[in-house]
Amino acid sequence: MSLLRNVGTIGGLTMVSRLGGFLRDILLARVLGAGGVADAWQLAFQLPNIFRRLFAEGAFASAFVPLFNRRMTNDDDISDARRFAEDVLAVLIPILIVFGGLAMVIMPWIAGLFANEGTTGDPALFDHAVLMARITFPYLMFMSLATLFAAVLNSLGRFAAAAAAPILLNLCLITALTWGALQPGGETTRLATGFWLAVAVSVSGLLQLVWLWVWMRRAGFALTLRRPRITAQVKELGVLIVPAVFGAGVYQIARFIDLFFLSTLPDGSYTYLGMADRWNQLPLGVIGIALGTAILPALSRHLGRDEADEASRLQSNAIELAMLLTVPAAVALFITGSAFTRVFFVGGEFTLDDALVTGTVVGGLVLGLPADVLVKVLTPNFFARKDTRTPVLTAGASLVVTVALNFLLVPRLGVLGLAVAGSVGAWCNVALLYLLLARKDYFHMPVRILGRIARIMLAAAAMGAALWFLMVPLDAMFSGSALERAAAILAIMATGLASFGIAAFLLGVLDKATVGRLMRRQT
Repeated sequence: MSLLRNVGTIGGLTMVSRLGGFLRDILLARVLGAGGVADAWQLAFQLPNIFRRLFAEGAFASAFVPLFNRRMTNDDDISDARRFAEDVLAVLIPILIVFGGLAMVIMPWIAGLFANEGTTGDPALFDHAVLMARITFPYLMFMSLATLFAAVLNSLGRFAAAAAAPILLNLCLITALTWGALQPGGETTRLATGFWLAVAVSVSGLLQLVWLWVWMRRAGFALTLRRPRITAQVKELGVLIVPAVFGAGVYQIARFIDLFFLSTLPDGSYTYLGMADRWNQLPLGVIGIALGTAILPALSRHLGRDEADEASRLQSNAIELAMLLTVPAAVALFITGSAFTRVFFVGGEFTLDDALVTGTVVGGLVLGLPADVLVKVLTPNFFARKDTRTPVLTAGASLVVTVALNFLLVPRLGVLGLAVAGSVGAWCNVALLYLLLARKDYFHMPVRILGRIARIMLAAAAMGAALWFLMVPLDAMFSGSALERAAAILAIMATGLASFGIAAFLLGVLDKATVGRLMRRQT
């Protein structure tokens, strides 16, 4: 399939999941509000997810996919690849059980380290936060195993099943929140809703694991559970995964540092950042994850065949597509973020002031949106060469910048300072990744792509100007009736699409040759 089709498959299903996430967060805002149980829930939900992104989505997939693809010699002989996956699965299960059990035992200490004063100051709420975190932690084990199955499916070119799996998480959480919305309200209902949300997280992890297992069997790649053995192949994976863990770990250390700074901020800060990140994660998840997932297997195959020109072409196309999709999204969200949070989140326990703070944080986060996606696009070029060390160094350098800015900005800007510092750090990471790609002669940006990126930015600027002038006459509608809010959102979307489309056409951002190039089949 072509890069555009692969990204469309993954991104389309991720879009369904992210839209489910929006519905989930709308319900979450109305049922739990900001602060109190809402902050405790955000902490309980983030802890297993940080470890999941550290190991499963980051290090493991990056190290496993190139090794797995190397063993997929042809469609008729996949026995070596199957044995490799089974050996990895056998070692992975006991590691996850031991780690998860230990984390659940020391959870009061972990929660106490990162909970804010609003949670630690209320013993009953803190105990409930610890309970929720313990209940959610099995999600880490289920999703780590699911990542192995997803990596196998993606390597086989079956992207849809893995991209659809997160939809199950949102369905489970929406079910729990719907129950909470139907209850009479009050603190007791909020505590009970938090409990059922935690249960829903772990149940969704189990459902996603079963879902991917079924699709892997349908693809003719059923795995047999073996006795754990440290084989030469597993050792090779370990050699690659350790630096990759540190590389992903640098990013997740940044998330832990965010939790530390959040613990020093007023009640509600966890919720503001969590709700704002939903808007940032929509394009980041749909575009960034889709591109990174789609190009890693293809890059690995091209480099394995010594097809350097094809690998360079694929990398160029991915960068162009990333900028085409993220720059206008970032500009639009920067200008209209507060409008969207007012329209969708205000109601029930979530106030107008909560929405305005959340919208401001959206603006800080999307400053780094194109950079976050470019990191996911550039790092596979290293991973495909089994170079997991270089991204560690660039991520570590960007972390130093981010932490320094946190100390400078958070005392002055509060939770917005965290968002801005993370965005600046992401751009530093992109700059370092590209400089090292060029220095190692892995990839050089064609002048043609630089010209197209410049035109994309000009078209996005024209769209931003149109949206900026639209905000003033629509201001009253953002807090009006449901019909007025819907009309305001439609006006924003129509103006944004029309203005960017016209500017892109006039500037030659998209033409027949470009579409044909992006649609070219990847072998």
